[in-house]
Amino acid sequence: MTDKEPVPASGNFDMNKSTIISLLYISSFVVGVTGLVGGILALVWKDEVAGTWEESHLQYHIMTFIVGIIVGVVGVILSFVLIGIPLLFALAVWVLVRTVMALLKAQKQEPIADPKTLMF
Repeated sequence: MTDKEPVPASGNFDMNKSTIISLLYISSFVVGVTGLVGGILALVWKDEVAGTWEESHLQYHIMTFIVGIIVGVVGVILSFVLIGIPLLFALAVWVLVRTVMALLKAQKQEPIADPKTLMF
Protein backbone atom coordinates (compact mmCIF):
# COMPACT_ATOMS: atom_id res chain seq x y z
CA MET A 1 0.00 0.00 0.00
CA THR A 2 1.42 3.42 -0.93
CA ASP A 3 1.15 6.68 1.01
CA LYS A 4 -1.47 7.99 -1.44
CA GLU A 5 -3.98 5.17 -0.96
CA PRO A 6 -6.62 5.64 1.75
CA VAL A 7 -6.38 3.38 4.75
CA PRO A 8 -9.52 1.32 5.22
CA ALA A 9 -11.75 2.58 8.02
CA SER A 10 -11.55 0.24 10.97
CA GLY A 11 -13.83 1.85 13.52
CA ASN A 12 -10.89 3.62 15.15
CA PHE A 13 -10.35 7.36 15.11
CA ASP A 14 -8.20 8.17 12.05
CA MET A 15 -5.61 10.88 12.81
CA ASN A 16 -5.06 12.14 9.25
CA LYS A 17 -3.97 15.70 8.43
CA SER A 18 -7.51 16.98 7.99
CA THR A 19 -8.57 15.51 11.32
CA ILE A 20 -5.61 17.12 13.08
CA ILE A 21 -6.47 20.54 11.65
CA SER A 22 -10.15 20.11 12.52
CA LEU A 23 -9.27 19.24 16.11
CA LEU A 24 -6.94 22.25 16.31
CA TYR A 25 -9.74 24.52 15.05
CA ILE A 26 -12.19 23.09 17.59
CA SER A 27 -9.71 23.38 20.45
CA SER A 28 -9.14 27.04 19.53
CA PHE A 29 -12.48 27.80 21.18
CA VAL A 30 -10.76 26.99 24.49
CA VAL A 31 -7.04 27.55 23.88
CA GLY A 32 -7.18 30.23 21.18
CA VAL A 33 -3.81 29.92 19.47
CA THR A 34 -4.45 26.42 18.12
CA GLY A 35 -6.64 27.85 15.34
CA LEU A 36 -3.62 29.76 14.07
CA VAL A 37 -1.49 26.62 14.27
CA GLY A 38 -4.16 24.70 12.32
CA GLY A 39 -4.27 27.36 9.60
CA ILE A 40 -0.48 27.34 9.25
CA LEU A 41 -0.39 23.53 9.12
CA ALA A 42 -3.05 23.54 6.40
CA LEU A 43 -0.91 25.90 4.33
CA VAL A 44 2.26 23.87 4.93
CA TRP A 45 0.65 20.48 4.25
CA LYS A 46 -1.35 21.46 1.15
CA ASP A 47 1.38 20.39 -1.30
CA GLU A 48 1.92 17.07 0.49
CA VAL A 49 -1.66 15.94 -0.09
CA ALA A 50 -2.00 16.95 -3.75
CA GLY A 51 -4.05 14.42 -5.67
CA THR A 52 -5.57 12.76 -2.59
CA TRP A 53 -8.94 13.09 -0.88
CA GLU A 54 -7.26 15.29 1.74
CA GLU A 55 -6.46 17.99 -0.83
CA SER A 56 -10.04 19.25 -0.82
CA HIS A 57 -10.08 19.18 2.97
CA LEU A 58 -6.99 21.35 3.28
CA GLN A 59 -8.39 23.81 0.72
CA TYR A 60 -11.58 23.90 2.83
CA HIS A 61 -9.59 24.49 6.01
CA ILE A 62 -7.53 27.24 4.38
CA MET A 63 -10.73 28.96 3.21
CA THR A 64 -12.16 28.68 6.72
CA PHE A 65 -8.97 30.14 8.18
CA ILE A 66 -8.76 33.10 5.80
CA VAL A 67 -12.44 34.03 6.05
CA GLY A 68 -12.28 33.54 9.83
CA ILE A 69 -9.34 35.93 10.19
CA ILE A 70 -10.95 38.60 7.99
CA VAL A 71 -14.40 38.41 9.59
CA GLY A 72 -12.83 38.17 13.05
CA VAL A 73 -10.85 41.39 12.58
CA VAL A 74 -13.92 43.18 11.20
CA GLY A 75 -16.00 41.83 14.09
CA VAL A 76 -13.51 43.03 16.70
CA ILE A 77 -13.40 46.50 15.14
CA LEU A 78 -17.21 46.67 14.93
CA SER A 79 -17.62 45.42 18.49
CA PHE A 80 -16.86 48.96 19.66
CA VAL A 81 -20.26 49.93 18.23
CA LEU A 82 -21.84 46.62 19.38
CA ILE A 83 -22.50 45.37 15.83
CA GLY A 84 -19.45 43.13 15.96
CA ILE A 85 -20.65 41.04 18.88
CA PRO A 86 -23.35 39.17 16.92
CA LEU A 87 -20.95 39.00 13.97
CA LEU A 88 -18.32 37.29 16.13
CA PHE A 89 -20.93 34.89 17.51
CA ALA A 90 -22.08 34.02 13.97
CA LEU A 91 -18.44 33.52 12.96
CA ALA A 92 -17.89 31.12 15.86
CA VAL A 93 -20.94 29.06 14.87
CA TRP A 94 -19.87 29.10 11.19
CA VAL A 95 -16.34 27.91 11.99
CA LEU A 96 -17.60 25.23 14.35
CA VAL A 97 -20.13 23.82 11.87
CA ARG A 98 -17.62 23.83 8.99
CA THR A 99 -14.99 22.18 11.16
CA VAL A 100 -17.30 19.45 12.43
CA MET A 101 -18.51 18.75 8.87
CA ALA A 102 -14.89 18.44 7.70
CA LEU A 103 -14.05 16.21 10.66
CA LEU A 104 -16.91 13.83 9.90
CA LYS A 105 -15.92 13.61 6.23
CA ALA A 106 -12.25 13.14 7.16
CA GLN A 107 -13.13 10.16 9.31
CA LYS A 108 -14.88 8.60 6.31
CA GLN A 109 -11.98 9.71 4.07
CA GLU A 110 -14.42 11.47 1.76
CA PRO A 111 -13.39 14.60 -0.15
CA ILE A 112 -15.19 17.90 0.34
CA ALA A 113 -17.50 18.43 -2.65
CA ASP A 114 -16.79 22.16 -3.07
CA PRO A 115 -13.89 23.27 -0.86
CA LYS A 116 -14.04 26.91 -2.04
CA THR A 117 -17.63 27.47 -0.91
CA LEU A 118 -18.50 29.65 2.05
CA MET A 119 -21.34 27.33 2.94
CA PHE A 120 -21.06 24.01 4.70
